Amino acid sequence: MLKIAKERLNELYAKISESMGLFIPIKKGGEVNYHVWGEGKEVSLETLKTVKSPKNMFFPQTENMMKFKTEGKNIEILEAGIRKQGDELKPFVAFGVKACDYKAIEVLDKVFLAEPVDTFYQARRNATTIVTLACSKPEESCFCGVFGIDATNPQGDVSTWLDEKYLYWQANTEKGETLTSLASELFEKGGETEVEAQKTSTKAVLAQLPFANLDLSRFKPENLNELFDDTRWEEMSEACLGCGTCTFVCPTCQCFDIRDFKTNDGVIRYRCWDSCMYSDFTLMAHGNSRTTQMQRFRQRFMHKLVYYPSQNDGLYSCVGCGRCVNKCPQNLNIVKVIKTLGGKKND
Repeated sequence: MLKIAKERLNELYAKISESMGLFIPIKKGGEVNYHVWGEGKEVSLETLKTVKSPKNMFFPQTENMMKFKTEGKNIEILEAGIRKQGDELKPFVAFGVKACDYKAIEVLDKVFLAEPVDTFYQARRNATTIVTLACSKPEESCFCGVFGIDATNPQGDVSTWLDEKYLYWQANTEKGETLTSLASELFEKGGETEVEAQKTSTKAVLAQLPFANLDLSRFKPENLNELFDDTRWEEMSEACLGCGTCTFVCPTCQCFDIRDFKTNDGVIRYRCWDSCMYSDFTLMAHGNSRTTQMQRFRQRFMHKLVYYPSQNDGLYSCVGCGRCVNKCPQNLNIVKVIKTLGGKKND
């Protein structure tokens, strides 16, 4: 294990930025999100959760797919995005990714890297080296442990731990070793004892959090029909505004729309995040198959807790990051659904 003094972190960022892009939590406009690092920017590794998850680096909120002109039946491609396997991007580093957000990337991989492969997503994943950061001060809204995630021991190309004096660094993959070599002169050996002590103290806090004992045992494929027909969905969804906030802050939501925008010199085709909570989501010529907010509300949480895991070897499409708990204006988050339909241990 290696370590670097906190006062030298800007040197580390600068060294990485010499040859790779560096996306890191930066405070801007009163919020902390992932932005490209630059001298003078306010890095905030101490922030537990960025407002938007690192998902935006691999699956942007909006991205242009192509620009084209049409004349009769003829189509002329003016510009194109990452269109085929093998297209490459400049390598970049995602720095400070928490364990829950790293697990969310695994969820996204199963969607976008399955056949047919989404080459836009694939190109960004191939270009990325992920540096994770362990949690040392979890919040009451966190419940990643319910999904088997160890917030104190994150995976990734490089795993890191932060305390008041040092950032501790452990390379796990070939990409991680390559990144480490870029700034080898800044590191010194040591940190095992400090990291183990931090893990122990953080686990003690995690065990005492309000949602640490949520019970998922009822959310199984064999209970699908019973859960789907549960009459409590109506009551739970009554106050839902359909605002989509939960889907936009969620690190695993992957719904998108593709649209064309006509300009004076061509048509831009782009894709953008969409939400299953919107009344026009998957709207077809005959109408919408989910005509009430209750049906849309139920679809979101059934997908997270039943549909997705039943098709992906038990992997839930929720990682317990707690962003929806913090952001839903009506407190209609996944914790409420789990406690209502699944129960809570030791009640």
